[in-house]
Amino acid sequence: MTAQQTWTGRWVSDRAGIALTGSDRLPELVGLALRENRKRAHLLVSTVLGKHVPQRPAVVHGAGLELGRRVHALLGDEAAARAVVLGYAETATGLGHSVADGLDAPYLHSTRRPVPGVPPLGGFEEEHSHATSHLLLPTDPELLAGDGPLVLVDDEFSTGRTVLNTIRELHARHPRGHYVVVALVDLRSAADRRRLVDAAAELGVRLDLVATATGAVELPADVLDRAERLIAEVAPAHAPAVPAGAPAPLVRVELDWPAGLPDGGRHGFTARHRARLDAALSGLAGQLAEAIPATARRVLVLGFEELMYAPLRLADALAERLGGDRVRYSTTTRSPVLAVDDPGYAIRTRLAFPAHDDPQDDASRERYAYNVAPGTDPARRFDAVVLVVDDVADTAALHEGERALLGQLRQVTDQVVLAVLPSHRPSRLPSPLYGPEFSSYRPDEVAWLLKDLSGVPLEAPTEEREEAVQSGGAHYAESLPVEYQTSPEYQELFHQALRASARRIALAVGTVAETLLRERGPGLVLASLARAGTPVGILIRRWLGHAHGLDTPHYAVSIVRGRGIDPVALRYLAAHHHAGDVVFVDGWTGKGAITRELADALAGTGFDPDLAVLADPGRCVRTYGTRDDFLIPSACLNSTVSGLISRTVLRPGLIGPDDFHGAKHYAELAGGDASAAFLDTVADHFAAVRAEAVAAAGRLSADPDRTPDWAGWAAVERISTEYGIDSVNLVKPGVGETTRVLLRRVPWRILARRGAGADLDHVRLLAAQRGVRVEEVDGLPYSCVGLIHPRYSRGATGASGTAVLVKES
Repeated sequence: MTAQQTWTGRWVSDRAGIALTGSDRLPELVGLALRENRKRAHLLVSTVLGKHVPQRPAVVHGAGLELGRRVHALLGDEAAARAVVLGYAETATGLGHSVADGLDAPYLHSTRRPVPGVPPLGGFEEEHSHATSHLLLPTDPELLAGDGPLVLVDDEFSTGRTVLNTIRELHARHPRGHYVVVALVDLRSAADRRRLVDAAAELGVRLDLVATATGAVELPADVLDRAERLIAEVAPAHAPAVPAGAPAPLVRVELDWPAGLPDGGRHGFTARHRARLDAALSGLAGQLAEAIPATARRVLVLGFEELMYAPLRLADALAERLGGDRVRYSTTTRSPVLAVDDPGYAIRTRLAFPAHDDPQDDASRERYAYNVAPGTDPARRFDAVVLVVDDVADTAALHEGERALLGQLRQVTDQVVLAVLPSHRPSRLPSPLYGPEFSSYRPDEVAWLLKDLSGVPLEAPTEEREEAVQSGGAHYAESLPVEYQTSPEYQELFHQALRASARRIALAVGTVAETLLRERGPGLVLASLARAGTPVGILIRRWLGHAHGLDTPHYAVSIVRGRGIDPVALRYLAAHHHAGDVVFVDGWTGKGAITRELADALAGTGFDPDLAVLADPGRCVRTYGTRDDFLIPSACLNSTVSGLISRTVLRPGLIGPDDFHGAKHYAELAGGDASAAFLDTVADHFAAVRAEAVAAAGRLSADPDRTPDWAGWAAVERISTEYGIDSVNLVKPGVGETTRVLLRRVPWRILARRGAGADLDHVRLLAAQRGVRVEEVDGLPYSCVGLIHPRYSRGATGASGTAVLVKES
């Protein structure tokens, strides 16, 4: 501030006794006004926020960019790369977004506008504000679920209560170790500073604060009464009517806003969004420039309440396009503030108008545009005003009525330009599927997070699929094998195996369930990996109900090797449950490919990648019922032991970005369905093995070193080399995976551990039916290993579909 400039807090300071102390920069950054709010008498009016005071857009954006760069320097490159920025509605939505730009981080701002179809992830209160409730409505609930630093941005830091409310709310859902609070000015008292330090210690977190300037506000004891008297005395004299006259022309500009690009951070704004906006700004500014008279020397771009960032960036691009010092930027607001047309007061003029976005809360319906009308100083008049709103706010209330905003703007400038942005509407999450319409399981047993593709022809002969997959022409998840129809002899083998192993399976189920209960608590949520994991998830759910009276939620989700877990399913789980409560469940491990796929897919999210399985012969998980490679009879069949559901499908054209992965319901196979029989036979042993399962879970939980050693993966690599197979993906270890090779793929040979007994009877039968050699070997860490034909072509099988033995060279 130069010596010739008047501080815009002088009027309030002289009359209400309010003073600012601290940094020499404070008078440059803030002025003072009186609020029409009994909770707090004064308003700190930022000169660089772009809310109440028109300012050069480069100054407004630059203030946030500089704070963002300071946060980056504080965090360092590694932590900054994992940071997320959260801004506060309404005044700091643009500032927070600018900080995110400087940090190059994803961004979300709170909102007071509910959005149909988007469930709130959380909310918090702001004590001193006239409108207190904040909602968090991210399209991706995982946005706030990571463990990186959370950067919270507000325009001022006065008491710290709002920040503490936010941290406590979010920390309860997604704990993290580091929070950074950012503000233009930090004016906390010593007691407020101690409160924040104590709260950080209580939560066990690091909490840093970055501000442009620091200081304090000194208030007389009777400040509320003084403010009330002043408002009553001066309000009538300083409320000039909008001059009547011929209204200025109104020009509507249809901006070529990029399709699908969010108009702000209400639902999240990512680096990809930032790049798209940056690329489009020049063209958008050109469209606005064409609508502004060439003679206009002072142009105001006026944003709308929470819609601050997009108008700010448009204003900055327009300033660059027009050249000179011609463009200013500010925003309408909900905040009722006294206007006094005095150079020493921060709010010189006020336009009051009805809300025009159909607000759903119980707050006042009056809105305000400050310092837009020139008042008594003609030099402050804008030659053109560009009003930027979203389509939700482009209503009759904006255009019609004596006090409508557009009508008032047309009385205080020479031309009004209206630009309407499409309000970003996140796609709604799909709904789960339930039996009996989808699957033969009861609707309370499992919710399938899948898309029903039952009417789509997806099956192809096994040989054709194998050739396409191995040639790189298709991914295995883009089609389905023809469901293998087992012989009566094989069906009898299944039932024999089930009767023989049911107690052992029940013990493994109980061991896993009791371990999860000990280590994760009773609020756990089961997410089984469809489809082999789904009967296991149902059995664990039944155990928790039988033994502990728990009604545990259970979902079936898709994971695809090389493509990861279904991201829409993760969004659904995060929107409906605490991510940390979700436990992923599967039947068994082979070499550990899915275990690694799951860990990679969940990295950086709030979900725990620790997979729970009944059998872990691959030694690649921490939570298991046993590490023996034994037959789980559900591996013997396909859909007819998995609720009549196919393998999951992920194919372009069928699965869109907002769809769950797909699957089919083979209702026509109901006559051979053994799904319920498998579950009931195992569950009948729960009572008998309960004490043994509790003891086994106690031993597992007490084990000081359950770290996986990945011995199975090492064995697969050794076998792959020994047999000249280029890809470990063609080596399927364990009795469950070997069974799948014989049922779904083109098998080359089966390696069986010498002396393996009845657990392999069904493998030997299937191998004989497919004409596949079973080779007994010593030193095999699994009961058996299935090898998929490594150089498959259609000539590798005969016309009957049985394998043709390849002569070894």
